[in-house]
Formats: sequence, C-alpha cells, structure tokens
Amino acid sequence: MMKKKIISASKASLVLLLCQMVSALDVPLDSKLLEELSQPPTITQQSPKDYIVDPRENIVIQCEAKGKPPPSFSWTRNGTHFDIDKDAQVTMKPNSGTLVINIMNGGKAEAYEGVYQCTARNERGAAISNNIVIRPSRSPLWTKEKLEPNQVREGDSLVLHCRPPVGLPPPIIFWMDNAFQRLPQSERVSQGLNGDLYFSNVQPEDTREDYICYARFNHTQTIQQKQPISVKVFSTKPVTERQPVLLTPTGSTSTKVELRGNVLLLECIAAGLPTPVIRWIKEGGELPANRTFFENFKKTLKIVDVSEADSGNYKCIARNTLGSAHHVISVTVKAAPYWITAPRNLVLSPGEDGTLICRANGNPKPDISWLANGVPIAIAPEDPSRKVDGDTIIFSQVQERSSAVYQCNASNEYGYLLANAFVNVLAEPPRILTAANKLYQVIADSPALLDCAYFGSPKPEIEWFKGVKGSILRGNEYIFHDNGTLEIPVAQKDGSGTYTCVARNELGKIQNEVQLEVKDPTMIIKQPEYKVIQRYGQVSFECIIKHDSTLLPTVIWLKDNGELPDDERFLVGKDNLTIMNVTDKDDGTYTCIVNTTLDSVSASAVLTVVAAPPTPAIIYARPNPPFDLELTGQLERSVELSWVPGDENNSPITNFVIEYEDGLHEPGVWHHQTEVPGTQTTVQLKLSPYVNYSFRVIAVNEIGRSQPSEPSEQYLTKSANPDENPSNVQGIGSEPDNLVITWESLTGFQSNGPGLQYKVSWRQKDVDDEWTSVIVANVSKYIVSGTPTFVPYEIKVQALNDLGYAPEPAEVIGHSGEDLPMVAPGNVQVHVINSTLAKVHWDTVPLKTVRGHLQGYKVYYWKVQSLSRRSRRHVEKKILTFRGNKTFGMLPGLEPYSSYKLNVRVVNGKGEGPASPDKVFKTPEGVPSSPSFLKITNPTLDSLTLEWGSPTHPNGVLTSYILKFQPINNTHELGPLVEIRIPANESSLILKNLNYSTRYKFYFNAQTSVGSGSQITEEAVTIMDEAGFLRPAVGAGKGYSEILFATSPVMHTVRPTFYKVQPLYPRIRNVTTAAAETYANISWEYEGPDHVNFYIEYGVAGSKEDWKKEIVNGSRSFFVLKGLTPGTAYKVRVGAEGLSGFRSSEDVFETGPAMASRQVDIATQGWFIGLMCAVALLILILLIVCFIRRNKGGKYPVKEKEDAHADPEIQPMKEDDGTFGEYRSLESDAEDHKPLKKGSRTPSDRTVKKEDSDDSLVDYGEGVNGQFNEDGSFIGQYSGKKEKEPAEGNESSEAPSPVNAMNSFV
Repeated sequence: MMKKKIISASKASLVLLLCQMVSALDVPLDSKLLEELSQPPTITQQSPKDYIVDPRENIVIQCEAKGKPPPSFSWTRNGTHFDIDKDAQVTMKPNSGTLVINIMNGGKAEAYEGVYQCTARNERGAAISNNIVIRPSRSPLWTKEKLEPNQVREGDSLVLHCRPPVGLPPPIIFWMDNAFQRLPQSERVSQGLNGDLYFSNVQPEDTREDYICYARFNHTQTIQQKQPISVKVFSTKPVTERQPVLLTPTGSTSTKVELRGNVLLLECIAAGLPTPVIRWIKEGGELPANRTFFENFKKTLKIVDVSEADSGNYKCIARNTLGSAHHVISVTVKAAPYWITAPRNLVLSPGEDGTLICRANGNPKPDISWLANGVPIAIAPEDPSRKVDGDTIIFSQVQERSSAVYQCNASNEYGYLLANAFVNVLAEPPRILTAANKLYQVIADSPALLDCAYFGSPKPEIEWFKGVKGSILRGNEYIFHDNGTLEIPVAQKDGSGTYTCVARNELGKIQNEVQLEVKDPTMIIKQPEYKVIQRYGQVSFECIIKHDSTLLPTVIWLKDNGELPDDERFLVGKDNLTIMNVTDKDDGTYTCIVNTTLDSVSASAVLTVVAAPPTPAIIYARPNPPFDLELTGQLERSVELSWVPGDENNSPITNFVIEYEDGLHEPGVWHHQTEVPGTQTTVQLKLSPYVNYSFRVIAVNEIGRSQPSEPSEQYLTKSANPDENPSNVQGIGSEPDNLVITWESLTGFQSNGPGLQYKVSWRQKDVDDEWTSVIVANVSKYIVSGTPTFVPYEIKVQALNDLGYAPEPAEVIGHSGEDLPMVAPGNVQVHVINSTLAKVHWDTVPLKTVRGHLQGYKVYYWKVQSLSRRSRRHVEKKILTFRGNKTFGMLPGLEPYSSYKLNVRVVNGKGEGPASPDKVFKTPEGVPSSPSFLKITNPTLDSLTLEWGSPTHPNGVLTSYILKFQPINNTHELGPLVEIRIPANESSLILKNLNYSTRYKFYFNAQTSVGSGSQITEEAVTIMDEAGFLRPAVGAGKGYSEILFATSPVMHTVRPTFYKVQPLYPRIRNVTTAAAETYANISWEYEGPDHVNFYIEYGVAGSKEDWKKEIVNGSRSFFVLKGLTPGTAYKVRVGAEGLSGFRSSEDVFETGPAMASRQVDIATQGWFIGLMCAVALLILILLIVCFIRRNKGGKYPVKEKEDAHADPEIQPMKEDDGTFGEYRSLESDAEDHKPLKKGSRTPSDRTVKKEDSDDSLVDYGEGVNGQFNEDGSFIGQYSGKKEKEPAEGNESSEAPSPVNAMNSFV
C-alpha cells in the first residue's frame, strides 16, 4: 500500500514538473521582449494537404512562419528542390514563403500538379510544412450515348442511371425537367447516393420524356447536363402487388469501411407494391442517440462523428403488406492518426533537462517517426544531449547549440499527422514586464491582485516584499501564483502601501515596485422603505450613503429596473427621491443605485398606491422571493449558498426550499436539493461532478410558497470517475444460443464526466472461466451470442467515462436463452373420482431436461366418445395448467359415461415439451339431463297424447321414464298426483279416461341406474263436451276415474282431493314457425296478463354467438323475421319484456334452399285439375246469368254498386314488414281476424303492388304464387310457374286470374 502511494506521488511530481515546463514554454507576448529574443521558426499558416485549385485562376500555395531572426523559405516539389528562379510563372511573396503561380498569363494548371513542401529556416533551426498535394479541378463533359425510351409496366420497379463524368472533386447530382424544376421525390421515387433515380414502383403519372440528370462542379462553377431520358408507363389490369426486393445494395450482405470522425452513410432502396417502408436496426446494440439521422425518406442512415464503437452489423428491413426483405451491412470504423499528445515547444536554459512527447492513436496504430530540422533524425547531425525513445525525445544538459526544430510524423494507411516543436536554449537574465509603480485600488474586504509579469532563462524565482526594504511576504494570508501575481484574498485598510516584486536567476536579479490603495466600501446607511400612499398624495424615498472620501459616488434611481419616467413630478435630490401628485401609474419598485469606480450598491422599496387611506387590517400573503443569491467556498464536491430573504408579508417564513438546475444535461429543469429552517440564510450544498449548477431559493410560510428567486450564478464542477454503476442489470436470453444483457443507463447527471460508456462483463457460473468483457457506447443492451442453452452466467456492468471507471459493480446472475423441454412427464396415472371429476398424477421430469425455468405442467384432455351413443364427434381439446413443480391435478367438468384421453407436457419460458403417451380413462354413469322436449297433442274429451324426446345428455344407459301428473282446478289447487313408469324405448303415450274440460299438469323425467334426472313440466286441458252437458266419467259415483294408457293399460285411482298452488300464468307456448327462403313467420300462444310487449330472440342453430333480438310491435302473437340466410337452420324463442326469465322453449326451423332443386309440374296434380274445373264451371254459370239478364234488357250497374258498397276489408299491404295487413270488419276493429274475401285482393286496374321482397315460393318451384300471412296461413292464388320479368316504375305486375291460369295451360 505504501509503495502505491509512493508511485502516485512520483506521478504527481512528474505532472507538476511538466506543468512547470509547459509554463516556461510560452514566451510572454511583449513586443519589446519578442524583438530581443532568438527563436526557431514556427509555421503559422499553410495550405491544406489536399489542395484542389481552379485551373482558370492563379495558384496560391501558402506558407507563413515566424522566428527570430526572420526565417528564409525554400520549396520542394515531388521530393526534389523546386528552383522558383528558373520558372518565370512562379514568384514568392516578399518576407513570406507563399508561392504564386501565374496561370492567367499563359500558364497551365496541369503543369503544376504535384506534392509541395515548404521549409522555413533560420540559425536556430528549420520548420517544415505538410505535404501539400496540388490538383486542378476537373469538370469533364458527359460522354455521348444513345438512350432508349424506357417502357415499364405499371407497378414494376425502375432505375434511371445517371453515371456522371468523373470530376475533381466529385460533382453534386440532382434531377430536373426541361423547365429546370426539380423532380419531386417521395418514399416511392428517390435519388440514391450514386446519383441514380430509383422508382420502387412506377405509376401512370411517371410517364414523361424529360428526366434529366445534372452534375454541378462547385470548383469551376459549371453544370453538366445528361441527355433527357424518356419513361412511358403502360397500364395492365389488375396491377399485381409484389413483396419488397432490394434494388441497392444487392445480395444479402455487404461491407463498409469508414474513418473515425467522418459521417457514415448507409443506403437501402427497395422495390415493391405497395411502396415498402425502410427500417434500420443495429444487430447486438442500439443506434447511437443524438448522432443518428434518417434521410431520403429513411432510405439513408446517417451517423455523424463515427467512432470505433459504431462498428458492427447494420440491418435495413424493407416491408410492405406482402412481406419483407433485408440486407446486412458490416461496418468497420478505421481511424487516420489523431493526437493524444502533440509535441509542444520547449524553452530551456543551458544545462537543463526536458522532453518532447509525441503520442498519437489510430486504426491501425500509426507509426511514429522523428525529424530534426526537416531531416530524418537517424541521418541528422548528432546531438549528445538528446536521446530518442519511441514517441519521446529526452534532452539532458542542453547547450545553446542544441536549439533545433523537431518534427513528429504519425502515419498509417489512412493519413498522417505532422507537428513542429522547437527546442530553444536561451540564457537570459530576469526581466519584469509589469510597469513600474503601477497603482492598484481595491475595496476593503475584497481580494487584491498585484501583477509581476516576468521572463528569464533559467526561469526566475519570484519573491514579494512589503515596502522597499520590508521583510519577505509569507503566510496563509497571501497566495503566490506561478505567473508572479500576488493575491491578497482579503485586503485591509492597513494593507495599503508599496509592494516590491523581486525576480532572480543565476544570471541576475531585478525588482519592481507597485502601489496598493485599499478604500472604504460604499454603503447605504438609510435605505428606502416600503410606502403605501393615497392617490394624489406625495411620497419620498431616502437613500443616504457613506463612502470613501477619495471616491466620487454617483446615485441613480430606477423604477421597476428601468429609467424614471420623464415627468416633472419626479424630483431627485441629493439623498432622496420625491414623487408629487402620485397616480396609479406610479405603483412599482423604486431602486437606489450607488456607483463608484470600484464598487456598486443598491437598495429597493415598493410603492403601493391606494384609493383610500390604508386600513389597519393586517394582510397576510405569501412571502416575497429571496434575492442576492451568492456562491462562496467553491470546492469540487460542495459550495456554500447564501441569500437575502424577501418580505415575509406578515407571516413568518417557516423554511426555505433550495432547487438546482443542471444546465449541462437538463437545462430548464429544476430539481429539489434540500430544505433549511426559515431562520437560516446560508447552506452548505453537496455537489456532483460534471454538473453546471444554478441554484434558486423559494421561501415558505403558512400562506404558501413564494415565487422562485432569480437563479444564482452558474458553477461547473470538475469531472470525475462515475460514482455509481447502472441499475437493474439483467441477463435473459431471447434465443437458445444467446444471452441478452440489459441495464438502466445512467443519466447525464450521474455520468460525472464526458464520454460515458459501459464495460459489460460475463462468465459462466460454477465454471472456472475468465471474465469476458466488452466496452460499449452509452446504450442499455448487449447481446452475447454462441452461448450454451440455459446456463447461469455471472454478469456485471461497470460505468466509465473519459476520467476512469466507477467502483467495481455487484455481480448478478442471469441465464442464457431457453429451449423447449426435451422429455415428457412419465408414469401418468388417472384416478376417476366421480362421473364429472378425475385426478391425474405424473412424475416430474429431470430439471436438466427442462432447459429453462420450470413454469409448470399442462394437461391436455379431450372426450373421445360417449359410451351411451357410441358416436364420435369433433374433438375439442381442453387444457389445464398447473403452476410450479406439481405432480398431480384435478380435471373438473367431465361428462359422465364417456371415454376420455389425456397427456401431460412440461412447460418452461420457451414453450411446451413433448407430450406423454395418451392415457385413456372412462367416467361412470350419471343422472341424465331432462328430456329434450315434451309435447301434449290431440286433446279430446277424455284423452291426451304425450310425445317426448330422449335427453340430450343421457349420461348413461336409460332405464325408464317417470311421468307424474295431477289435475288443477280453476282456483289453481292441485289434485292427487299420479306416477307412471314408462319403458326407456318408448317415445309417446296416450292418456285416456281423463275428466273433460280439466287442466292437467305433467312432470316428466328420465332415469339411469344412478338415479333420476331433472324433470320437464307441461300443462294441457281436455276439451269440453260438445253436447253441452256433462258426460259422466267411467265409474261415476265411485269417486275416481279410470285412465287408460295405450302402451300399458293400468288402473289408477284418482282421488278428488285438491291442493292450493300458485298460478302458472303467464306462459308462452306452441311456438310455430313457417319458413321461406329469406324470412320466417313466427307465431305463438300466450296466457297471462294483458298489455305485455313481446320480443323474438333468434340465432344460427349450434352456434355459440349471442342471440339476436327483435322487438314485436304491440302485443301481437306473430312476427316476421326477415334477412335470413337460405338453407340455414335457426333457433328461435319468444320472450316478454319486463318479466325476468320469462320466455318460451327453443324451436328450430330451417329456411328454404337458395335454388330450386326440382320443379314440380302442378298441371299434372289432381288437386290443381279439380280446382281449375271448378273455376271454369263458375265462370260458365256467370256468363249464362249475364246473358239472361242482358236479354231481359236490364242493366248491371257494377260501377255504381262498387262505389256505393266498397269492400271494407280491402287493406293495403304493410310496408314495414312485407306482410299483409290485418283484415277487420267495419263494425269493430276488436273482432277476430276474418278470412280474405275472394277477389278482394285485386284492384280495378287489375294490378298488384309488388312486395318489398320479390321472393316467393313460386320462384323456387313450389307451385304457389303468394306469401305467408302474419298468422302463418298460406294465401294467394294458384297458377303455373311464371318467370320474373323486369318492370319499370313501381314494378307492378298483372295479377293472376283463373282465366289467365287456364290460358297458361292451353
């Protein structure tokens, strides 16, 4: 540990020595001194290394240098001496090395191409310039070429090549038309970096004959034009869409080399339709923030100021709706040499030691070579005082003859650096450059700086004395600066007087005297005070000052930090400001400022103008903001902040809040720093490195917070190593062969210095392996490839900046990527608990085969078939997931009496492993569901017919059905309950010998060997005796009636006892459906209270979609569903609004097919022939009657009778639902529906208005021309099939009649 301290101390001494040496290098810029001191040449101005000149103008090659004595100049051209005296076209400027080559008077610039180097020489050495390569600019013409017109199919890609002539420097390319207007560019059409014009897909508007490529040569200010290119786009329908294909670059990969500090440009242009969109990513990292830009509609990726950290693979992805294409560009960043430490001039005295250091970096590493006075040091004259050690020249015991100019050359394949540094050995006695008896004046208690600028070789030592013959100054009250300045941090009045500066070295001594006067500070002993004045009154502010008698103060008054108004009401006296006849405009802050030549003080007061005299009431308000913030005691990690509190406004200040702003990283954002009590006006603040601090203070009282104070002056803390490392470090693989290391980056505030980077380190855990590390830019992710699958890794991420590393970070454990598990669970066993529940067991898999984080096990199970029906159905697999390392799970919701299969799989973060072999198990029988339906039909005086459907889910082997029934009287009392057991193979039953006109309630359920299932109920009524009298039941007088059953006649005694029950009303029953192709007529029976609004719910049978709902208009018991799909099975049910759960049972119907599969010839049907015969006979009788009446001479006033006795039952067809209206008599609308009168449907014009729907059963070969009525009945006339014909207007058609029907079969 002690050794380490010694090494650090020696390094510190070396740094101090170099700092002293550097301070001795700079000769003070004193004109008289510079004229007297000898100095080797120094190149001050030279032309650029690559110098492209205009061939039409004179060539000027600059070379300027300084030195004492003034240097002479010479030139080399292409490595040999260039004798300018032998070339009349070449001259050198007087007192300069600048060459002027006269081109404008006959010279040719091409004759002077070459590499030039300037040498400036005097008796102290020779300095050389860079190698200056002179090349004249070239702007050649385009080669003539025959351009064929481009004929392109719409949607195809197209590239228009520019191929500009090779110029020097390369030209700038742009595309224009004949009118010199730039061609518009977009994501679809854009110019590439090579100047070509790319079309991702062409459109008809791209057709034109004036695509012109222009090349602009800036040096010669000329523009060359290529011949116009013609493009014709021909359209084909349809236009074929295409997935993206890259037009440039070609292939899947390419490489790119760029130099450090340059701009990296990567380009991807793609063809495709729709136009592809380009996206850029960097594999294994992120694009550098703040240096990445996208140009040319994101087809060009631009990264400025590239560094070695930007090397890597960049992927461009072109994507449209049909797919994507990508290209990977491998970027390598090389570096021309750049300085780490450039050599600096040395001024030494005889016998002193010194070093020249030349350190450069680059990629590849540059070679360092030294020259002395322009000659390689290996062949230069020997100097025993120097020794070359790589990039350093060490000088020992130098003499005056050691003065020389040394050149350091750092070069690699991408460029070179050349630096001149002289060693000037001088023997000069001390000189003091500060003027004698210079007067310094300062204010007491402020610092005083007394100058003593000096020069000498060897470097003189400086001493200060008080007075001419006083003692030497020492102690903590003085600070002695390296440049000779004496600083008195706190000057006092008794410090006034003469101070003597003495400079001495081995060649002599010199002294100089300066005068210091310490003045009393200026003070305002009577400050202006806050005033409240009534309007039109008079107010006066005092400002009485005290100042040093030798200083002349000036007093200035301001209003609201501006000049006083130019108003005679404002009177400025010696010690006061008076305002006469005060107005509301005079309200504001008045400031008294006192200035002297050395200091300035101020004080302010607020004037409030009121309309009435101030009331004695106390006004409480938030405090005024603090002011006069001052920073003192600035250290690297702390500073002291002080302030003056603002007015409390009658509420004491409880505390002060200090906030800070980081102007370097987050300008404009204020952060909380600390809080101090309200009695404290100074605070010591802890600071962080590399932060540009500004502070502000907020006062707080019981009323609230004041406005923030004005910000303090800024204080930039020095940079330092990072104090902390990134947080939330994680290692999670995204693929089986990688490890993705992520972290939360440090903020700029936490960086502690410039150049924030991260050192990412990793090694496999529990393996004796070395750490692998990589340094990445300021990103938050790094991907390690080629890792084993799911192995633990030790990971750490350490922050570093240009000054060094943060403390050693903590290690975290991560895992490389997971892969799917390798094996399935074994020993799978199933234990059936009951008919709907089973328990499955399995053995855990070895953790090594999981290849990831074990998340649990999944059990896949599915029903194979029902044991009762032996019919297979669509297999719907169910999945249950059991978290963690479980070995069993419960399977609920199984169907009884069924065969199941299951398998088990292990699950990790990647997915599922292989399935175990399928395990078969069976569930035992259960109780059945209710019978699928129970219908009671054919009611007679004493019998009812029952029909039923077997249970949808028998859940076993049915053994029998149980029927229970009992009579219900008009008071809803229940009679005796009769129970009958029916064999399982029966599906209907006839109950005989029942009481007439009696309601019965039936309970019906099925049974298996396990037990009875849920029951279904229904009610029915036997009809009343038609004779109008009561028919005695069999066995009348015995108190019971016999009931006979068609399947198994059994005698049952029905007792006359009745029980009171709740009414079963309301109810909806007998839902019937008559369906056509696209609509269906729904009707039902309703028993219950009046004024109930019904609704229809329907949906596709077997579908899991929600029911659709239609509201029935009024309390009708029918409705037409429209817009149905032909040939589809639907489910339907009827419900009542406002009655929860009150709806009918489901009914299923199927709509008609879309096309008639077979046409029925109704002309051959017997019923149709009979009907036609009856119609013909009726017509014949009518004709005979009319003939007889006509022969009698009587008239038949048909028109008058029709007008007098219009048929009241002719009603228009309803437009809302496409059905016929309700036909009612004129006497009462409340009567029941009457049948449609014959012929009442046909108006006098013998036309019928067409319905909303043109569909009818006639169109589908059913032989019926009509529609379904609202009550489900079938109406209309019968005729043969007729073809639909288009009709104009309202699409009316001739109504069919019996005569027409006959004629159709003639």
